[in-house]
Amino acid sequence: MLRKDFIKINSLGLIGLSLLSFSALQSEFSKDDLMGKSDPILFGEGYKLRKEAHEAFLKMKTEALKSGFKIKVVSSYRNYAHQNRIWERKYKKFTSEGLSPTQAIQKIIEYSTIPGTSRHHWGTDIDIVDGNAPQPKGLLLEENFEGDGPFCRFKEWLDLHANSFGFYLVYTDDKDRKGFKYEPWHYSYAPLSIPMLRAYRKISIKAELQNVELLGAEFFSEKFIKKYVSQNILDINRYLF
Repeated sequence: MLRKDFIKINSLGLIGLSLLSFSALQSEFSKDDLMGKSDPILFGEGYKLRKEAHEAFLKMKTEALKSGFKIKVVSSYRNYAHQNRIWERKYKKFTSEGLSPTQAIQKIIEYSTIPGTSRHHWGTDIDIVDGNAPQPKGLLLEENFEGDGPFCRFKEWLDLHANSFGFYLVYTDDKDRKGFKYEPWHYSYAPLSIPMLRAYRKISIKAELQNVELLGAEFFSEKFIKKYVSQNILDINRYLF
């Protein structure tokens, strides 16, 4: 599929589906599915994706190899417990370094999500690098994808081809975008993640976060939650709505 054709379909909110099937797809996702608390059927070796996303990924991987790039998945599906481990590790680290709880939370959400709010819960999103390039100690750093970075050419290839396989950058380098910082490695399979986001938006995130048992959750004020939803969850690539 050509990029311009995909974007045209996307702008109509169909992504190759009829209105009826699109509505049916949205209804298939439970709150537990969307918050990483279910046990979805996933596919992949060394990574986990939903069936449709996995099939599209394999096609993109095959095509990338023709240009000398071996797509390596650094992260894919993460359930709630996995995301909570990341949250607790960072929260303890930052508070032990002298940051206040609210400062630690702000530091965490520069790149990491609050458990239950991660797109990685959906089985549609991947963090990827070029496995054929030198592997720096810190793989997922912006500097590795620009200038003379080891993944610069790979990022150029993704800019040209990823959309044609349905994968879109989530957190772009748009200067007006807020929330999570630019992540040139994080891609989402739009034909699935768009209806999942629409279903997710029907959940009362405010109620979920106000009642969650997490380190630092007592500092999730109503103002903080409102800002987190509008900026961290929803201020993303416009082609993923």
